Amino acid sequence: MLKRDYYSLRFQIEFNFRDAKQFWGLEDFMNITQNSVTNAANLSFFMVNLSHCLLARFPHGNLNGSIMDLKAYYRGCLYAKETLKLLPQKQTPVLLAQIFHAISCNGRIHAPSAFVQPS
Repeated sequence: MLKRDYYSLRFQIEFNFRDAKQFWGLEDFMNITQNSVTNAANLSFFMVNLSHCLLARFPHGNLNGSIMDLKAYYRGCLYAKETLKLLPQKQTPVLLAQIFHAISCNGRIHAPSAFVQPS
C-alpha cells in the first residue's frame, strides 16, 4: 500500500470516530466495566455504519450527506405516524405522503431538493 492509501484509511477512521462521538453518543456513555464499554463502542460504530447505508439509499443525495438531516427525517416520520394514529378516519395515500413529507422536513438543516421517498 502507498502512504496515500494509509492516510486515506486513517482519515476515514478519524471521521468514523468523530461521527460516533458527535451523533451517536460515544462520549456520553458512563460505563466502567470492560464489557459495557465494548458494547457502547460497538453500538456507536454500528450506528455510524447504518447511518451511512441509509444516507446512500436516498436518491440524488437528497440529504446532502448530513446525519443530522437523516435523524430529523426519521424523527419526523415517527411524529407523523403517531399524529396520524390520532385521526378519526384514514386519509388518502396522496394526502398521507404529503403529510409525511411536510412533517419529516421539520428540523432539517438542508432543505430537500424535491419531494422524494427513500428507496
